[in-house]
Amino acid sequence: MATPSDIAIAQAAKMEPVAEIAKKLGIAEDDLEMYGKYKAKVHPRVLKGLKDKPDGKLVLVTAITPTPAGEGKTTTSVGLVQGLTRIGKKACVALREPSLGPSFGVKGGAAGGGYAQVLPMEDINLHFTGDLHAITTAHNLCAAMTDNHIQQGNELGIDPRRVVFRRVVDLNERALRKIIIGLGGRTEGVPRESGFDITVASEVMAILCLALDMTDLKDRLGRIVVGYTYGGKAVTAADVGAVGSMAALLKDALNPNLVQTLGGTPAFIHGGPFANIAHGCNSVQATRLGLKLADYLVTEAGFGADLGAEKFLNIKCRVAGLVPDAVVLVATVRALKMHGGRKKTELAGEDLKALEAGIPNLEKHIENIRKFGLPVVVAINKFPADTEAELALVKKKCSGLGAGFALSEVWEKGGEGGAELAEKVVEVCEKCEKPSAFKFIYTPEMSPKEKINAIAREIYGADGVDYTAQAEKDLELIHELGKDGLLICMAKTQYSFSDDAAKIGRPKDFRVTVREVRLSAGAGFMVAVTGAIMTMPGLPKKPAALSIDVDEDGKITGLF
Repeated sequence: MATPSDIAIAQAAKMEPVAEIAKKLGIAEDDLEMYGKYKAKVHPRVLKGLKDKPDGKLVLVTAITPTPAGEGKTTTSVGLVQGLTRIGKKACVALREPSLGPSFGVKGGAAGGGYAQVLPMEDINLHFTGDLHAITTAHNLCAAMTDNHIQQGNELGIDPRRVVFRRVVDLNERALRKIIIGLGGRTEGVPRESGFDITVASEVMAILCLALDMTDLKDRLGRIVVGYTYGGKAVTAADVGAVGSMAALLKDALNPNLVQTLGGTPAFIHGGPFANIAHGCNSVQATRLGLKLADYLVTEAGFGADLGAEKFLNIKCRVAGLVPDAVVLVATVRALKMHGGRKKTELAGEDLKALEAGIPNLEKHIENIRKFGLPVVVAINKFPADTEAELALVKKKCSGLGAGFALSEVWEKGGEGGAELAEKVVEVCEKCEKPSAFKFIYTPEMSPKEKINAIAREIYGADGVDYTAQAEKDLELIHELGKDGLLICMAKTQYSFSDDAAKIGRPKDFRVTVREVRLSAGAGFMVAVTGAIMTMPGLPKKPAALSIDVDEDGKITGLF
């Protein structure tokens, strides 16, 4: 019998009303804003009322360097929280909202898989509660008000050649990377070069995910730099009068979304910045809410630990005052064999030599997590083609490194397949109240280059960092604006520790090149753009959109 698809499993599942899911966390129905029967937003008064309640245990799920074979990080996160529930723990999960870009592009949906999914899967992967649309609109309103200010007399003296706040859309669209706007004569605006980024790279997205409350949200929005005057002075969203209207558009989007896993465990899905071009973490609001309401909160950070986990720990934990109790590092035999030189089409048979050659990638990620002073548990995400000898080799290597490990079979078995991992995570979390050795890789007082160098050397294993002339110019401007103390958000390929996607495994003897540095003053960081990374992806030759359809009864197919 054929293995059912993720969407088929999701559509066959029987969901509980979201009000019943809320009761499991002690949330009253009056504190929910319903979006139909199975989705709701949680009113901010819930979190405010819990401010004096102790936090539960915080478990961060991350992964080895991604490969086309897939690692199953979100699936593992969902399966782990189902496993925790199965062994009697009060648990919930906090994840990012999928972007329409990859949903219709290469990756497809991002709601877990198999019997470890969040539901309703189709809604979550498409429009959900409209958060990403609200972020897109708020961002573009600020851009429109900036151009309108220039058109209507330009009292601030904004130099049209130095407007840096591009527009966004939540799709992969390479044709919009570089555009010219304002054509058609005096009444159509001031012509200038501009472009689009994908919404998940928007500074407004980052701000919403890092905001502590509405006051903090508005303060951060006000600090967004939209451009510069002819005299070189920074112009902000507050200067063009956009903050109030932007906040109004984001009022509901700021509140966490509550849904459920396929096993009926509460799940917060909120915020969706990419980790290769943004900071890659769900919202502080959702994380804090989950920590107050559950004994165990499982959350994930995007892509490999060198990207999402690094930013979760150096940026989000610093902003929100969080300290993880444990880090789960997802690895697969398939991916490790690819890091050992095998192609995706060559993974079916046992290959201990390729596996051995790929394990240094896993070793480096374990080393990195320990540099933050945190305990790590390796989740070996089992696939049907994995042999006992291959699994035994990975377990032996983990044991030799002193890292905890557990087999994960959550795709096939849901919570039952995550029970072993859950037991191991609980064991690690209960060894101490909080990891007292937790530390950051850099301090805000370090210069921007020192901070970037610390990440490149300590986390990537690079020999050093080179800067283009444009990057040097960007850093000089940031210094002149007095923003050297901001944190660092690296924009880097997810497929390698280096800035070259072809350098798989654990590369050595390489340097990282910073192409440009973008100021995100409202988010509280600067984005160091490396290699060939782009903040507006393009569609592949055969995008996932070609396989998606809906019938007369509204049943969606092809969304995986």
